[in-house]
Amino acid sequence: MGSVTSSSLPTERNTSARASSSAITRWTVPVTESVLHVQWQSWDASTDEQFALRWDNGGWVAEGSVSGANVHYVLRLGENLDLRQFLLFRDLDEPDLWLVRDSTGHWGEMNGGERRDLLGCGPVSLGCSPSATLIAVRSLDLEVGGRAELIAAAVDTETLSVVPASHVFTRLDTHRWHLEVGQFGFSTVFDVDDEGVLIHSPGWFRRVAPPA
Repeated sequence: MGSVTSSSLPTERNTSARASSSAITRWTVPVTESVLHVQWQSWDASTDEQFALRWDNGGWVAEGSVSGANVHYVLRLGENLDLRQFLLFRDLDEPDLWLVRDSTGHWGEMNGGERRDLLGCGPVSLGCSPSATLIAVRSLDLEVGGRAELIAAAVDTETLSVVPASHVFTRLDTHRWHLEVGQFGFSTVFDVDDEGVLIHSPGWFRRVAPPA
């Protein structure tokens, strides 16, 4: 991406204090071979996802394959779960969409132009996967009653369009959260385990295999 002098927009507006010691704690840097595996299914059973999260070369790599949607994606994240790259594959060996994000919140397409429309976006959100909830739960580190807004890059895996979208997360209880994406008229309550992995969200997704 070319250099840009304008300052980045805030990607998080956190209205609560940091989590207490009784809350789910942040990830610690694991051994290299440590991998978290999850299988999610859409509530209507139209899609199944095999998801893995691993530590690699000073950062996190999240990878998901969604059957029924014919989607495979890779998220390359920093140590603090900040997005560095997003790759989306459908029918080809080469990525159909490859986005990069720098430390100041500026986005661009690999071997392409700058995406000024995504300036200030933080995470990536996919309609065919609940993986964004895992990243948010772990990175926001809210205490119960806390609320935070993330501006996400929302990806349509069919059209490959990417637009900024406000995602508001509220921690209702130790293992229960609320997510609202007003731009799309979407709202859901979801439960997580001690690792921050979504267990079930009625009408949206459920975990069908525990993390390994």
